[in-house]
Amino acid sequence: MKKLGVVSVALTTLFASQTTVAFEKGDILVRAGLATVSPNESSSNIIVGSDLGVNVGVDNNTQLGLNFAYFFTNNMNIEVLAATPFKHDVNFGVPDPLGTGNQLAEVTHLPPTVSVNYYFKTGDSSFKPYAGVGVNYTLFFDEEFTSQNSAIGLQDLSLDNSFGLAAQLGVDYLVDENWFVNGSVRYIDIDTEASFKLNGAEGRIDSIEIDPWVYTISLGYRF
Repeated sequence: MKKLGVVSVALTTLFASQTTVAFEKGDILVRAGLATVSPNESSSNIIVGSDLGVNVGVDNNTQLGLNFAYFFTNNMNIEVLAATPFKHDVNFGVPDPLGTGNQLAEVTHLPPTVSVNYYFKTGDSSFKPYAGVGVNYTLFFDEEFTSQNSAIGLQDLSLDNSFGLAAQLGVDYLVDENWFVNGSVRYIDIDTEASFKLNGAEGRIDSIEIDPWVYTISLGYRF
């Protein structure tokens, strides 16, 4: 009988240690991992010369993603997405139209995003799915044409900063009371304009819709 009591206590302790502790008001989450920006770009034609118009594309880039969230209710938080700067190659949509290689330029940006997330009620489940909406402000810097394109007169590339909406779906998987794994997919509305010079003449692209999907996977800790 005494042995049965010991086993009962042991089992109770084991299951208690595996009980999922849901997020609560006042919790602070810190996440770090990989963030991939995958542009879904379109743009107006860039006129290169009198009758040559070409589209451009922007490649993917992965950087360190940082994420901070504060629960202001038991199932809602405000979240800030940050990252190390993303660097993208800007490529012609057709092979080598200028005879200078397919890459047109290189652009660096930071897309800080603030979101409000709603966590769906899942009881004692370790899976904590959520959906959120927010705003994004993208800062472009270090924009430059490749040396080959600069040599033929393309210079002074500049992209306007962008302000737009963002939406996301994500899930936290609780490993224990403090540690968890996170995965999310986010859509960000990034629209910008670009200015440049071609042999001293002013040029402008009036509409560049980058509109990336941002995929993140990270490890998190709850304070």
